[in-house]
Amino acid sequence: MKTPFSESPSPSSLLRNKARLSPYLFTLLVFIFFVAILYGEDFICIFGQQLQLYSNPHAFFSSPERVKRHKLPFAIGKTEEGCDVFSGRWVWDEENRPLYEESECPYIQPQLTCQAHGRPDKDYQFWRWQPNDCDLPKFNASLMLETLRGKRMMFVGDSLNRGQYVSLVCLLHRLIPEDGKSMETFDSLTVFTAKEYNATIEFYWAPFLLESNADNAVVHRISDRVVRKGSINKHGRNWKGVDILVFNTYLWWMTGLKMKILVGSFEDEAKEIVEVSTEDAYRMAMKSMLRWVRLNMDPKKTRVFFTTMSPSHGKSIDWGAEEGGNCYKETRMIENETYWGSDCRKSVMGVIGEVLRKTKVPITLLNITQLSSYRKDAHTSIYKKQWSPLTPQQLANPASYADCVHWCLPGLQDTWNELLFAKLFYP
Repeated sequence: MKTPFSESPSPSSLLRNKARLSPYLFTLLVFIFFVAILYGEDFICIFGQQLQLYSNPHAFFSSPERVKRHKLPFAIGKTEEGCDVFSGRWVWDEENRPLYEESECPYIQPQLTCQAHGRPDKDYQFWRWQPNDCDLPKFNASLMLETLRGKRMMFVGDSLNRGQYVSLVCLLHRLIPEDGKSMETFDSLTVFTAKEYNATIEFYWAPFLLESNADNAVVHRISDRVVRKGSINKHGRNWKGVDILVFNTYLWWMTGLKMKILVGSFEDEAKEIVEVSTEDAYRMAMKSMLRWVRLNMDPKKTRVFFTTMSPSHGKSIDWGAEEGGNCYKETRMIENETYWGSDCRKSVMGVIGEVLRKTKVPITLLNITQLSSYRKDAHTSIYKKQWSPLTPQQLANPASYADCVHWCLPGLQDTWNELLFAKLFYP
């Protein structure tokens, strides 16, 4: 007797078997198809998301960021596990600071050249940021320039971001011969070119990121500030094609409790303007920025950074000094580790945390706020070019015209670029 397996199956029996299997295969394929549709975005998030931010607004200055580990553009290593480079202390380092001399960098604006304008001390130049649980990688100008070869890097924001931009140029320019570099300004855009590297480092003036009535790069001292809703492409068209993009926006939003938002166009004869809270207006700008990045930047080829709020020191009562003073004559930093000045609005910091925590757009945070809050000694104060003649009343009270917003160079903002370097190459 032949076993059931001794006979070869006939063609007709094979067809019947295939017919019986087809419904199962069909059902399985349909199931896979619908799962891909329903959860495809989650899969993308799991495998492609670069950064998940903190779970509460105030963790910006106390908790390490949670990073999805995968290959990032320009990265050559990674930070020691569990190290938050933004949490640490300032240490005195005369051997390695400053990273350059004010007099040898011709690109520093006269608003930031404190020594040239009579500042009597240099102590603010010798402090180095030391993270608690690791060391910052040493800034490597050669590596930075080689990485930028054939590429564009751009800082977008206000004058504080321009200060960081100039700091980076000062950190790099010594490696480039005089005839191999140039800096030119075209309205809102300033471009430093390293000719041998076919590279540019650029700054674009957009204090709100969105279109506003303060967009003139020279004449923008407007107290009644208005921002146009949904207008990021007005400036964004100038950012396309950039390989490394560094955003900041904060100071110009601080007009009070409300912000004026234009619905429509600045060209409209009858303008519709609504007032919203500063936090809601700032949230609108952050979401617009992230939407622009999602639509215009390739995360496999580009890197995007956001620099948090730069603190000011306009109220000496904040750090326990007499009321009525500010950063004028301050040559020592604040030693209270929990210090947070009244000029830095925590609710806005909360908006940054909220919006970036929810996004799937890969963006790296440069959390410079807390570490900069200690540095009441590092502002330009009265040691800068004054654009208008000082009155007798001002001359009699120097604190009345001290600039406690901007920072001397070299100085604090060089540390911001060391942190940028660390996150660019060791994320």
